Amino acid sequence: MHPSDRSHTSSVPPLLLTPEQAADALGVGRTYVYALIRDGRLGSVTLGRSRRIPYSHLIAYVDHLEQLAADSA
Repeated sequence: MHPSDRSHTSSVPPLLLTPEQAADALGVGRTYVYALIRDGRLGSVTLGRSRRIPYSHLIAYVDHLEQLAADSA
């Protein structure tokens, strides 16, 4: 299959998210996502000059939040 033959509607989530996409997914602002990255609470990678958040790191962060909530209940 040639890359241009692929459908633009995919059910597979992107593997790398922009900070804006991660913020939308979490329901927070972009500045907060950058603070999470800076504080080491959300992993990210750099591609050239662009910052990306691996989908797996976003899921791990949410899992961590759920664990904190369960531990405090």
